[in-house]
Order: sequence, then C-alpha cells, then structure tokens
Amino acid sequence: MARKFRGSEEVKVDGKGRMSIPARFRRIFEAGDPDWNPSERVRMIVVYGPDSWQKLEFYTVEAAEQIDEEIDRLPRGSQERLWLETLMNGLATEAEIDTDGRLVLPQKLRDKIGLDNEAFFTSKGDFIEVWNPESYSASSGSLEAFMSQFPDDFDPRSFLAKPAAPEGTEG
Repeated sequence: MARKFRGSEEVKVDGKGRMSIPARFRRIFEAGDPDWNPSERVRMIVVYGPDSWQKLEFYTVEAAEQIDEEIDRLPRGSQERLWLETLMNGLATEAEIDTDGRLVLPQKLRDKIGLDNEAFFTSKGDFIEVWNPESYSASSGSLEAFMSQFPDDFDPRSFLAKPAAPEGTEG
C-alpha cells in the first residue's frame, strides 16, 4: 500500500511560479514515481480540472496510474468513463520536482486558481490539493455545513467499514 500524504502547509510562490514542495510531501512523490532515482527529477501529475475548480490536485505517478486502471475497467464509451478520462487525462499535465525540491507551476495554472505569492497545500490521502489560501478558506464552508449535522462528540471514523466478524460469531 502506498504511503499517504498527511498535513497542510502554506508555501511561498515566487514570480517565476517556483514553489518548494515540503520534504515530507517530496518523499511520497519520490516513493510514488517508479522511475525516480536521486539524481533525477521526480515526476508528478497535476490535475487542474474544469473551469469551475479553484484548486489543483497533485498526484504521485503511481496514484494516477491506479486511477487510470480503474477508469479502464469502466465500459468504453460510457459517459462515466469519458468524464473521468477528460478529468484525469485531458485536464491534467505531468510536472517535475527539481533536485532542489522545487516545482515550477506554469502561469496558466497559477492564473486558473489565482496563485500569487503563496499556495496552500492540504493532504487528501493519495493526493494533495493546492489552493490560493483565501479561496481555500472560503471553500471550507460546505464541509463545515455537512459536519454541523452531527453532534460535537460524533466520531467521523464511524463512517469507516466495520471489520467482518470471525466465522461462527455474530457481528
């Protein structure tokens, strides 16, 4: 099982679109690039999505390939497959983290999400969302609205699947 991204961090973006990828995130991108070696750049997949998106998604090569395998299992020509192929392939690009740990984000992508001097990274397990910090703050309302329907002491881990009971016992 691939390692997961964890944590959030705000990083500086310079005028040329360079940003440092935090070391803990770089290690996961390195582990998720099957062709990487320490003297080369680390590859990653940037999904920029439709015009309505105010974020970017950064995937390891392995995570993107796993999603591609799942897409390939959908019926060829189905609307679901076409939509996912468009999102994960047509509205995405490959990028590289240089040996100094920096990523140069193209101007087109910076303009799309309004990145100027800072970017906010937030982990989503097998990918990272990258936001303009102000847009991220504004977008968090929908999750907070969902969470507000539960009592303060509610444990969201209860959404996770319950382990199967051993044979011969009741669950």
